[in-house]
Amino acid sequence: MISHLCGTVASVGESSAVIDVGGVGYLVNMTAPDLRELKPGEGRVRVYTHMSVREDGISLHGFLRSDALEMFLMLISVNRVGPSLAQNILSQITLPEFAAAIIGEDEKILTQISGIGNKNAKRLILELRDRMEKKAILYRLETKSRDPVRDDAVLALLSLGFGQKESREAVDSVMRPEESPGLQEIIKAALVQLKEK
Repeated sequence: MISHLCGTVASVGESSAVIDVGGVGYLVNMTAPDLRELKPGEGRVRVYTHMSVREDGISLHGFLRSDALEMFLMLISVNRVGPSLAQNILSQITLPEFAAAIIGEDEKILTQISGIGNKNAKRLILELRDRMEKKAILYRLETKSRDPVRDDAVLALLSLGFGQKESREAVDSVMRPEESPGLQEIIKAALVQLKEK
């Protein structure tokens, strides 16, 4: 199993790159955002990889960040989601946006990704929601509010073991824009709300 490659970028294509490691070129399938960051001949790069062995061949899938590889591995564990579809998904949506869509059960966002229909969206939510909630703090979820204090309060509650939905609702119920409370006050008030349930 090849867990990562460290070398120079020999070439970059539409869906893959060739990483030169000690004179050996490895063809690595990568997401569009990662490929845009690679520049042939410009220093060394580390690519976190997963080797997929199937009846029709062996392929190497790589990511510039270890959390993207972790998300990829979660995706291919879902029934009927193979490496190509998983890579396609991560080419079209950021990790925080995808995690937020799964946890928020937002099928509309998921079905906007090419290759994801209603059935696939439901399957992804069903199989990944609980696992994603446990790792939500790592992805620093992007929320529609764009309110950093609110987001930090929700993340603090997630780190204490509360679920995404109940944390969000508790924080929203205690926030008063006109009062501009501090982060600590919001967290304390939200904890009181959660304990009362």
